[in-house]
Amino acid sequence: MQVHDVDLRLLRIFVAIVECGGLSAAEARLNIGRSTISSHLSDLEVRLGIKLCKRGRSGFEITEPGRITYQASLELLQQCEAFATTVASSKNELSGRVTISVIDTMVSDPRCGVARAIAALKQKSDNIQFDINVCEAREVETSVVNGRSLVGLGVSRHHIRGLDYFPLHNENNYLYCGTGHPLFDCKPAQVNKLLKQAEVVTSNYMRDKEARNDGLNYQNSATAYHDEGIAHLILSGQFIGYLPDHYANYWIDKGVFKAILPKHYSYQIPVVLITSKNYVASPLANALIEQIKLCHAF
Repeated sequence: MQVHDVDLRLLRIFVAIVECGGLSAAEARLNIGRSTISSHLSDLEVRLGIKLCKRGRSGFEITEPGRITYQASLELLQQCEAFATTVASSKNELSGRVTISVIDTMVSDPRCGVARAIAALKQKSDNIQFDINVCEAREVETSVVNGRSLVGLGVSRHHIRGLDYFPLHNENNYLYCGTGHPLFDCKPAQVNKLLKQAEVVTSNYMRDKEARNDGLNYQNSATAYHDEGIAHLILSGQFIGYLPDHYANYWIDKGVFKAILPKHYSYQIPVVLITSKNYVASPLANALIEQIKLCHAF
């Protein structure tokens, strides 16, 4: 089949569906409704003449032809990006699409230089398109590996082969409780006893995984995958949990969060710039990486 612009758009939508694990989950990334996504997926299946996935009450499941199409789509889209990069490089100009994946809540960290890097690039050229995806830490790495993002900013404890990790700064995480929790207004002598009884939010977020050896009792009665989810649970007054200090400070200032024995219940984790060892060098890619490093230099 001949590939047209509309096919590339449909393939990008299909890639997003697969990587998000379903149509509903892809709504936030694509910023379009589920019914529209479903219509586009059906159009692509008709265009290709194959069934790409199964969707219904049993959930989302990609078919074998769908898996093959997904891999081929990644390769095709990367080749399109490489073509645009090569043409821009021949003219030695900053032109093209900048794709950045970041972990959530980094915008509240005053040390985060993403906004400053974007401003610096924008001042150098008006021919740059910016695409920022906020996602879970492991997805940041995945998006750089598969070429969907040019760079990623996140945290990682187990580095993936084929990626480079440049340290930007360390993030401080503390254990918090909210108003209404017994620990919020308790006397110092009661803290240790209440801590043994407290229910702690379990998080699969890489900031919170394998970083603690605090001896607390994790009962798995509450789970969150992002900082905002952890904050909701702490605000309920029923749970305690770890959060980055720059994010929790908003509620600290309002008097609804309190750090629990911060000298004891805390840890640091490095925030890193993630790039691919195999990315196609271009003036735009090099300028982006340079600006992010410069804007995080303290």
